[in-house]
Amino acid sequence: MQKLEASKILSFFPSAAAAVLLLLFAFVGSGCYTIRQGSAFLGYMNRAVPLEEIDDADFIALVHDIRRFAGEELGLDMDRNFTRYVQLDRDFIAAVVSASAKDSFTRHYWRFPIVGSMPYKGFFDVEGARRERERLEARGLDVWVRGVGAFSTLGWFRDPFYSFMRNWEPYRLADMIIHEQLHATVWIRGQAQFNEGLAQFVGEEGARLFIEHRFGRYSQEYQDKLDSKANSRAFVAFMRELVAELDELFSRGLDRETVLAERQKIFDAAKERFDAEYDERFTNDNFRGFSQMTINNAYLDLFRLYHGGGNFFEDLFERSGRDLPAFIAASRTLTRRGGDLRGQLERALGL
Repeated sequence: MQKLEASKILSFFPSAAAAVLLLLFAFVGSGCYTIRQGSAFLGYMNRAVPLEEIDDADFIALVHDIRRFAGEELGLDMDRNFTRYVQLDRDFIAAVVSASAKDSFTRHYWRFPIVGSMPYKGFFDVEGARRERERLEARGLDVWVRGVGAFSTLGWFRDPFYSFMRNWEPYRLADMIIHEQLHATVWIRGQAQFNEGLAQFVGEEGARLFIEHRFGRYSQEYQDKLDSKANSRAFVAFMRELVAELDELFSRGLDRETVLAERQKIFDAAKERFDAEYDERFTNDNFRGFSQMTINNAYLDLFRLYHGGGNFFEDLFERSGRDLPAFIAASRTLTRRGGDLRGQLERALGL
């Protein structure tokens, strides 16, 4: 199993367990998985204490500031979430499994009550994720298992903080809270890619605005955030290039063995190119570990899921006047029955 860690390279998928973990409600479904995961989740909830009971005044003040900003300035639903705290002995909440075909980006889906089909499955116990990985690999699929540091129960429970979050920098904490609260505010059933893309954009832009609000546009904190975003965009751009190269390979109609052999050549060449061009693309060392990773289609498909929409949300935000509260308010009007979510959002913004 891949090492479960909250590294910069893996942090592009902040809420991989976002809605999947709704199946934790033992009263919604039956079966060992639902009951086991539901019991683990409720165990977490039973250990949660009010945030004010922890001995960390700076963290509490930061959280209250982010919550006020997200609710009052951005217009997100904030009534129940991020007011409680759970002590954990690890730096992730759940292990999440994703899978894809080896010779194409045909994504594997799991079906759950309430939220419908989802492209990932969460486990509070790492052993359960390992067994799921073995089951999928036996079917000939690529599998990726990662630890996630946040998820949303979409307003059904009071989403708490976890102890490892106290070490997060303000931008990352704000991004997480705003991202997850976007899920709790807007969720279109069966539209995982749109939901994640929207939350990804709103989380990043909302966190930028929060850092500007709290520290000022000319602060070191704000400049660090801009530098970090520039490096993150450079990494996503490189991964999109790699995905496009593989898409072209998969479209040729070659036999499976040839595709897999050519795919490995592309992987190897991409890693060599990444190291050779690193200093031209990046200004920090956050992504140097990429060339040492054992990547596969399941990992790359996560970029297609979270970053595969191009710059739609960012471009729409620019065209609509760069007003994030208005952007969020327009998102609230989206419905599954209305079809064409992008078109709905454009119309809601008056475009």
